[in-house]
Amino acid sequence: MTVLFDADSLVWASCFRADGDLEQAKKEYDDSFDNILTNLYGRYDIDSVITFNNSSGNFRKLLDNNYKANRKGSELPLILQEIHNYVTEKYNGIKACGVETDDLVARYWNHIAKEDGRDNVIILALDKDYMQLPALIYNYHYNHQCMYDVSEVEALNNFYTQMIVGDTIDNVNYCRGYGKKYAEKLFAECTTHYQFTKKVYGLFKEIYKQKAKLKYIQCYNLLRLRTE
Repeated sequence: MTVLFDADSLVWASCFRADGDLEQAKKEYDDSFDNILTNLYGRYDIDSVITFNNSSGNFRKLLDNNYKANRKGSELPLILQEIHNYVTEKYNGIKACGVETDDLVARYWNHIAKEDGRDNVIILALDKDYMQLPALIYNYHYNHQCMYDVSEVEALNNFYTQMIVGDTIDNVNYCRGYGKKYAEKLFAECTTHYQFTKKVYGLFKEIYKQKAKLKYIQCYNLLRLRTE
């Protein structure tokens, strides 16, 4: 079984816990990573672990100037890049330009799932966006430490619910005033991609009228992980 580890969150956490101490941040990362893998190896037959971190540039910012605009001015840890470099060198971290780390992980997941079967690859991450994939996803947070086996229908539901509810972290909200309860009711009988699409596009038509198609495509591309 292959593990795809989105290391960005752990890099950030290690920097904050070390309070600017570079060597301590490295130790924080190594110790946390060892604990996570020890837990996984005790439950699953792991053949390899691929680390992803430090991707730069983001095509989504070209689609919408407001994308992640709420993060402007937020202070970055002074040693953040140094820890990213450390992880890249020690753990052979893979990065990309023009997309986010989770896009890169999704791309690898899609390839391995097609080649070896979706039950032979685990995404190890904290990012909720991965729940739009019909994948095995392990949340390593100490309060969770659990595996999610996301079905095709659950993945569709998760993604299209996000299109309605939005993503406050990334500053994406095209359907203001519509929440999870509305989405639950809207999707109560949906089981296919077409059915989910039709329901959401219908809502966009109510909100945006003639601009519905443009807004729908824009929102879709902001939230959808790139698997190709």
